[in-house]
Amino acid sequence: MLEIRKKIKKFFKILGPGIITGAADDDPSGIATYTQTGAQFGYGPLWTSLFALPFVTAVQDACARIGAVSGRGLTAVIKKHYSKPALLITIGLVVIANTINIGANIGAMASAAQLLAPVNFAMLAIFFTTIILLLEISLSYKIYVRLLKICALSLFAYVVTVFLINHPWGTILRATFIPHIELNFEFFFIITAIFGTTISPYMFFWEASQEVEEEKEKHMIVGGEARVTKHFIRRIRIDNFIGMLASQIGVWSIIVVAATVLNANGIINVDSAADAARALEPLVDTFSNSGLLAKVIFAFGIIGLGMLSIPILSSSASYAVSEAFGWREGLNLKFRRGHGFYGIIIIATLVGLLINFIGINPIKALVLTAVINGVISVPLIYIIARISRNEKIMGEYKSSNISNTLIWTTFFIMLASVVLMFISFILH
Repeated sequence: MLEIRKKIKKFFKILGPGIITGAADDDPSGIATYTQTGAQFGYGPLWTSLFALPFVTAVQDACARIGAVSGRGLTAVIKKHYSKPALLITIGLVVIANTINIGANIGAMASAAQLLAPVNFAMLAIFFTTIILLLEISLSYKIYVRLLKICALSLFAYVVTVFLINHPWGTILRATFIPHIELNFEFFFIITAIFGTTISPYMFFWEASQEVEEEKEKHMIVGGEARVTKHFIRRIRIDNFIGMLASQIGVWSIIVVAATVLNANGIINVDSAADAARALEPLVDTFSNSGLLAKVIFAFGIIGLGMLSIPILSSSASYAVSEAFGWREGLNLKFRRGHGFYGIIIIATLVGLLINFIGINPIKALVLTAVINGVISVPLIYIIARISRNEKIMGEYKSSNISNTLIWTTFFIMLASVVLMFISFILH
């Protein structure tokens, strides 16, 4: 028994930036996108969850290795080895994408909370923004990472729900392994949203920078250079794969539940938090006939994952800006030593808050945000592919032929998705 406990403890020690990034991948924007996908198209797009796994794993593995090998975040690497226009484009894209995503997630949290209490939307949005900023600025890195891991558990509500419903399993298995494509704007729009919320810009910058944070915690950076080992790279790959696998299991579960509960009952548009919460009603019907409990679980999931993802969004934007201008950066810094770093976090979060006061439906904003992420990810993946294969930067840890092929394939698939979406929109 003692030996088993040691192995379990050792396994959980492996989990770090990869598992947190994977959980944050299924943020409120992801939940809304996947719920809308299942409601609108049924089981048809299920193949995307399995299809995307090797690609998101390869891209995130490359980002993690770049951070670990260089001892720098993505922006710092681009600044050192590439042109100023490439640097400015990178910063601009990630800050725009992250700020919009922050705004959509804050709105979703406030909208979800209204399912439980008749409180003014603006007050709830301001409340959540304040709490997130206070926690992000005041807590130490170790404590904050622990909190993020706990928030990630809220995603399991959808996984559990899958096993409480009678499904047409034959149809589901076919849809999981056999791609289904529809030649219309609505389909390409949602496919771009799926890829955009699965392979998101903020994940690239966050995971690279967090591997640097891990190295700092372990005193592996000496004289500004990382002393990376093969064991550390192996730990990164295991952590990253588990995180991405858990994320895609969540994606698959949400689409299945939404297709069975919503689409099969004629609900094809998710216009509010209440609509989205209906997908979890089978979970609570097992224990209670109260529709309120479904709303409680949904609200907890949205708020928990919002608490997880918004700090990741704001800090990944701040890492990008801070590295570009040579500021001190890192969640391990006290506020007085990282004014610029925390200043960007505060500004990005507050601008995101303000987005909620321009009259956009919070749930629709989440899906639109996913599409924007899909568009912005394309040039960023191109840059990541170039860096991860560069022997001058990566040395012996440059991308293998398989990894390189997967990353470039990801680039072309996402580019094709975006192009087809715009073409279908013009012809629509």
